[in-house]
Parts: sequence; C-alpha cells; structure tokens
Amino acid sequence: MDRALVLLNMGGPRNKEEFEMFLRNMFNDPNILTIKNDFLRSIIASLIVMSRKNSAWENYLAIGGSSPINKLTEKIVEKLSYSMGNYYVTWAMRYTPPFASQAVKEIEAKGIKDIVLLPMYPQYSTTTTKSSVEDFMAACEGKDFNITVIDRFYKNEFVNLSIVYSIRDTLLEQKSSEYHLIFSAHGLPQKIVDNGDPYQKEIQEHVQILSEVLDYCKIPFKSISLAYQSKIGPMKWLTPSLEDKLKEYKGEKVLIYPISFTVDNSETVFELAIEYKEKAHEIGIIDYKVCKCENDSQRFCEALEELVRGYK
Repeated sequence: MDRALVLLNMGGPRNKEEFEMFLRNMFNDPNILTIKNDFLRSIIASLIVMSRKNSAWENYLAIGGSSPINKLTEKIVEKLSYSMGNYYVTWAMRYTPPFASQAVKEIEAKGIKDIVLLPMYPQYSTTTTKSSVEDFMAACEGKDFNITVIDRFYKNEFVNLSIVYSIRDTLLEQKSSEYHLIFSAHGLPQKIVDNGDPYQKEIQEHVQILSEVLDYCKIPFKSISLAYQSKIGPMKWLTPSLEDKLKEYKGEKVLIYPISFTVDNSETVFELAIEYKEKAHEIGIIDYKVCKCENDSQRFCEALEELVRGYK
C-alpha cells in the first residue's frame, strides 16, 4: 500500500459516557461555538452540556442507545479496503473515538507518506469540513506527510446518481409524481453564513443539480424544495425550517432526503425518521417517508472510489 485514505466525520456516541464526550468536544470546537476566548467558550460549553445531556440522551435511547454512524463507517471502510487495494483505508471522527491521532499512528506504522483526506460532508462548511480537516492536520504536526484534501463532492456525478437511485428505491412501486420531495439539510446559525461560510450556497446548488439529474432519469415529483433541520438555541438560523415546510403539505405525500449527510446518525434516524414523522402526522400529511443516507451501499462505495481515484 502506497497511499492512505482517511474518511472524516463528526462521530457519534456508543453509550451515555461517550455522549457527554461528544457534546463537550463539539461545543468546545471554535468552529461550532464561535467564541474567540477559549476559557469563556469552555464555560459556556460546560453549561450547554449540563443542560442538554440528560434530555438529549433520551433521543439516543429511542434509537437503541448509540449512534449508527460508527458501525456504518466501519462497513464503508471495509468495502473500500477490499476494492481499493493500493490504499490503506481508515477513519477518524471529530468528537468521539477513533480520533485523528489514532489514524495518524496507524498510517505512520505502515510507513505511508501520501494521505487523501475525505471529509464525508458533500458540501463545505467551516463547522464540518474545516473543523475535521484542521483536527487531522493538528494530529499530523511534525510528521512528514503529503496530504490531499477532497473538501467537497456535491458536484460529483457518481455520488449524485447514487443519491437519485436511493430516492427512487425508497418509493419502491409508488409513483414519485404523487410525492413532494424535500431535501433536508442540517441548519446553521445565519451569522456563520453571513461571515462567509459557503454551505448554504452549495446546498442550494446541490438541490439544483439533483433536480436536474432526477429530471434526466425521468423521476418526477409534485414539487422539489429545500428545508433546514436541527435548530438549537434562540439565534436566527437558516430558513425555511423543516417543520415550517411540512406545514405546506397537509393532505399530501412527502419524501425527505437528508442532503447534507452521507452516513446515518441521530439527526436522520431519530430527528427525521421519528420526531418529524410525528409532526408530519399531526400536520395531516398522509404519507411521510425518509430516505436512508447512502451509508455503505455498493453504489455509494463505488462512487467514493471513483471520486478518490479521479480527484486531481
């Protein structure tokens, strides 16, 4: 093996102890809680963790007490390791183990110098891609590596075909033309976008690209729209919220695709598939479906391989 491929993601807890670690690490991240003073950020992070850890843990209990992101990422690594024989494939999470330092030790032990980093976020954001890449680079300080970063891939045709086929397959024999398709993206505070984060623009571009691919593949929908989920706190976030968007479809059928995620996590398997499903039924939506993320599907793994091998 002459190269390493490292998949980067946010991470997710395997138990309640890791859940507290996840929250603490996330809210101490200056890319998430954009407070310049480290001491003040740590105090505010501790207050957030103490106020949220018990109530938010209930969400994880509803999905079995752990995030699915770890096992699914392991499966992706296993499949890519098999198909990409000249790459050593591994993974590193931002807020829970395995951390970047572990991946760096593995790569060093194998004597590999060339590394490709693949943050598993299709669109670039300071809160995701930048945070994960900075974290890995810090773990490489003083090391003699040649590092290539694939910092976004929402325009990749192989990935987008995988997404479109997933949307088609979720409906099985039902007619897509009877459904409204909502691309749901993780929200961001408006001030982060106003400060230059390109995430919203790239999400909007991605929706347009996927709409064109759906049209090309003759998969029509009643409508296609974009909404944002996961808002916390009182500040202004990107709009429209998914809850507000769902209110437009009383008496209709709705299909949700989690456009900013590639691997299922609590925001998809709990928030979208359980929490928002209940809200949809309260609104009067007659059928509410959620597409799974691409996860370790063969199509998606093949798309990732094409992406990495073809990246310049």
